[in-house]
Amino acid sequence: MRRSIYYRDPLNDDFASHSIKKKPLSEDYRYLPQSPAERAADFMLYHAVAVPLVFLLQKICYGEKIVNRQALKPYLNSGCFLYGNHTRGAGDAFCPAETAFPRKPYIVTSSDAVALPLIRGLVKALGGLPVPDSLHGLRQFRKTVDGLAEKGNCIVIYPEAHIWPLYTDIRPFPDTSFCYPAETGKPVFAFTVTYKKRAFLPLVRSTVYVDGPFFADEDLSVRQKQKQLRDMVYNAMKQRSAASDYSYHRYTDISGEDGECEECEG
Repeated sequence: MRRSIYYRDPLNDDFASHSIKKKPLSEDYRYLPQSPAERAADFMLYHAVAVPLVFLLQKICYGEKIVNRQALKPYLNSGCFLYGNHTRGAGDAFCPAETAFPRKPYIVTSSDAVALPLIRGLVKALGGLPVPDSLHGLRQFRKTVDGLAEKGNCIVIYPEAHIWPLYTDIRPFPDTSFCYPAETGKPVFAFTVTYKKRAFLPLVRSTVYVDGPFFADEDLSVRQKQKQLRDMVYNAMKQRSAASDYSYHRYTDISGEDGECEECEG
């Protein structure tokens, strides 16, 4: 359903449609399967069930097309980081599987994604890496991400952090999440989801543009590399976002207005 959405803070406002009650992630949360049997089951669940389902749903719901996916191929076995705009719920959980195919990507997500037992298994099967709330949990999370990248895996991050459904511009985002490639030296890619109106359906068609690889200047400090990589990704995404020619929802900035204005349906 189309909506008029009013926002005040593009960095922190979130318009995700779910009503999941946030629960702290347990400190002993297991990010990856441990035993050979668990790893075999995880492999089969991902490649035999999750991937075919993802491709089918993305094609039906969005008629999705990936442009320049071949740029990723030389780096899929040596490790890389993908950064995308966050404009869908399930769509953004599924899109990386298409983009990084045939490798399984690992997607940094909020702990909300594993709050419900019914979807926790699917999130883990799709490579979800929920961000913990405790310091101990963060150490384990960081160790997991660094280990996956070092072993040649693809790590997916949505630096905007919050979902703005079908938003066609790129919101400002900090360089915080670029610490991983800044420290490891792994290549960085941007993938930008854009939207067009479909001829006969009341849904949008999505085209995903892959740009990169981006590498930071080796002469810079880690902190400077973070900023440089962030700017490269942001500029690429901003340029690609111009390919969207249809806004399904209407977003209005009311940060300069007095009083309260709630999100409403159009």
